[in-house]
Amino acid sequence: MPAWHGPIVVDADALTAFAGKPEVFRAAKNAVLTPHPGELARLLGKTPAQVESDRFGAARAIVSATGAVVVLKGAHTVIAAPDARIAVSPVACAALATAGSGDVLSGIVAAMACTLPPFEAACAAVLLHGLAGETWSREHGGRTGGCWPPRSRMR
Repeated sequence: MPAWHGPIVVDADALTAFAGKPEVFRAAKNAVLTPHPGELARLLGKTPAQVESDRFGAARAIVSATGAVVVLKGAHTVIAAPDARIAVSPVACAALATAGSGDVLSGIVAAMACTLPPFEAACAAVLLHGLAGETWSREHGGRTGGCWPPRSRMR
C-alpha cells in the first residue's frame, strides 16, 4: 500500500491519542500539529500551567520531539518550525476561545498546506483565522473584550 507523503494536520483527540508519545509524529513528513496548551501538556507529560509558563520553550520542546511544525493555540498563538523559526500571531481574539474554533483553524491550515510549505501554511492560517475572529467580534460585539490589538490601532 502506498504511503501518503502530502501534508497532514493533527488536532484535538488525534493529539491526545498519542499523549506521552510525541515521537510517533516523526514518521510524518509535512506535519502540522495544532494543540492548545492542555493537549500540548499531555503530549509532553507536563501540566497546562507548565506549558503556559513558557510557551516558547514548550513549542520548541514539542517541535524537537516530533519534527513537525507546531501551532500552539492561545492568545498570540505561537507557530514553531523544526528549523528554529518562530512566529507569533499579532492578534489575540477572545472570540476565538470557543468550541470548534480550533477545528476551523485546522481546516484553514490544511487548505493552505495544499500549496504552501507547512510553516508558511501555519502562519498564513493563524493570521487569517485571527483576522476572521476580529471581524466577527467587531460585527457582533465581541466576547470578553474583543480582540487585541484593535484594528483601528494597527493602522
